[in-house]
Amino acid sequence: MATRRWLLPEAIEDVLPPEARQIEALRRTLLDEFHRHGFDLVAPPLLEYVESLCSGGSRDLDLRTFKLVDQISGRSMGVRADITPQVARIDAHLLGRVGVARLCYCGSVLHTLPAGFNATREPLQLGAELYGHDGLEADIEVIRLMAECMRLAGVAVSRIDVGHVAVFKSLSRHAGLSVEVEEELFGALQAKDAPAVRDLVGHVAEPFRSALLALPELYGGREVLARAAQVLPSLPEIEAALGDLGRLAAALGEQPLGFDLADLRGYHYHSGLVFAAYCPGSPGAVALGGRYDGFGSVFGRSRPATGFSLDLRQLGRLAPAAEEKGAILAPWPEDDVLHAEALRLRAQGERVVLGLPGHDGSWRESGCDRKLVRRGGNWIVESLKED
Repeated sequence: MATRRWLLPEAIEDVLPPEARQIEALRRTLLDEFHRHGFDLVAPPLLEYVESLCSGGSRDLDLRTFKLVDQISGRSMGVRADITPQVARIDAHLLGRVGVARLCYCGSVLHTLPAGFNATREPLQLGAELYGHDGLEADIEVIRLMAECMRLAGVAVSRIDVGHVAVFKSLSRHAGLSVEVEEELFGALQAKDAPAVRDLVGHVAEPFRSALLALPELYGGREVLARAAQVLPSLPEIEAALGDLGRLAAALGEQPLGFDLADLRGYHYHSGLVFAAYCPGSPGAVALGGRYDGFGSVFGRSRPATGFSLDLRQLGRLAPAAEEKGAILAPWPEDDVLHAEALRLRAQGERVVLGLPGHDGSWRESGCDRKLVRRGGNWIVESLKED
């Protein structure tokens, strides 16, 4: 049986013209918006040594990374599964700025397995990262920028869920959980699996057992923060986390904020606030972000850091399709006068396609709905009619 050479690997796909135009328009729009906010564009490499790509101790990131052997050095290399660690490396090791650094990026990443049903293994990751400021002001700026990206894409944000990993980390430490139990409990909390949580904390002493059991229920509007203050132990880390969440709620009153103290995505990666944007038509989060202070220490320089990222392919499918104006067919042969007219139309934003000989009757396939014809010494744009 002959090999079908046109087949692609599972969860890897081509992007065809209409969708590619949509994605590229969004890329330009959002990167321009980042630029207006003072974020500088960086473009890290697709390949790096594994110890750099998988820095930070995230087992999840290590499992998502395709690995290969470098033919030159013999060292293990990886295809990036997340651009954020690369940007942290650039901030820590290459830029060396004393104050605030705002960096943005857009590029393909590759995952060993798709993140979910119908997800691609090759997302187009776009994001913005803010380094050098450890105050809540940076998180507020990043969340507002994330919401503005959704607005510019024409995607309505139904809610922005906010959590704080310090709550779970503090409870886990004071409860004396082993690494293995903590990992299992982390998974159960992510799945909102209350029975599993109950089984895993059965041996934990009070008040930490009741607090861990309460985490899946601490989800909803701003009233969650008051409820959390009542049911969680009065530990300094928890009080500081709830205080940050309260100040964030006050500062971002215009945003559809919700709170989820059991949302631990990026638990091994993040150090404080975490947030996720949701919109109609998407079963999962459209954009994810949070604070990851100190991540740059693995590259020799610890810095406060916060940021967000999204899959531009996913956003493009959720965004309303932009109206695409048809192209103008220019006849062959192209002389100097016709060439000048084509240049004039292109300068006005028109798409002008040169009608190469021998293809009559097929130009609508190329998007042409009009044609250039000469009438009385003048070039006129008319409707294209093909058999």
